[in-house]
Amino acid sequence: MPAQVRILLSTIFCSFTVNYSIVPLKGKPKSKTLLSFSLWLSQKLPIFMAASLRFNPTSIPSLYPISTYKSFTPVRCGPRDNRGPLVKGRILSTEAIQAIQSLKRAQRNSSSTATVTPLPSLYRLIKSDLLAALRELLRQDQCALAVHVLSTVRSEYPPPDLSLYADVVVALARNHLKDEIDGLIEEIGSIECDDEKALVRLIKGVIGAGRKESTVRICGLMKENGVGSRKRVGEYVVKVLSKGLRRFGEVDLALEVEREFGELSRVNSDKLTIY
Repeated sequence: MPAQVRILLSTIFCSFTVNYSIVPLKGKPKSKTLLSFSLWLSQKLPIFMAASLRFNPTSIPSLYPISTYKSFTPVRCGPRDNRGPLVKGRILSTEAIQAIQSLKRAQRNSSSTATVTPLPSLYRLIKSDLLAALRELLRQDQCALAVHVLSTVRSEYPPPDLSLYADVVVALARNHLKDEIDGLIEEIGSIECDDEKALVRLIKGVIGAGRKESTVRICGLMKENGVGSRKRVGEYVVKVLSKGLRRFGEVDLALEVEREFGELSRVNSDKLTIY
């Protein structure tokens, strides 16, 4: 038994004994031994009381320990409209989120009713919000809504980057919407070959979807932009385009592309090597 517990019990016993000795029971006289013992206890009582004041009751182990565990109910916030978790580096503004929700709401109303609900206008959004909404819709495979956003970008901020067309074409091919690819390529007025990575992605997406007419149109747009006469493209672009044309049976056009596009590339590369 701990020393502090013993002191506490002794104090309680002493106080009980003193009270018993001072207030005798009726009809029972106090003996000399009890009186002397009571006198001794009355002298030692301050010592026991001081020890009891230094006693810390919290140090006594309890028979029923109180658990310090606090129960709580976890709160989980689920994604809205079945959106996945945010990806690192992908930030959506409040305006972009509201635009996406309004587009989805209009699409649901059109599918649930016989009347076609027009998609809301997005002209109030700035370019960064439009691009963020476009990429988010492509990530969710909402291709029809993404094409609508791309048309807004094309009308408000012409000409749009070729990488945007490449992203939309890849998403359309992934969702087996091949007819929409032809309509999208028809809307392209010209192709700037400055971004060759985006051009290669666009050509690969069209060829992978099996769109022969769109591949031929891309080849014609490159010629209209001066590729082969005054501009050059990388050899890899020529190789991808020629291979795709051969795949569709356009051997003559593939040879023409290799002769015109590839010859200029080789001449320019030779000049760069000499100088």
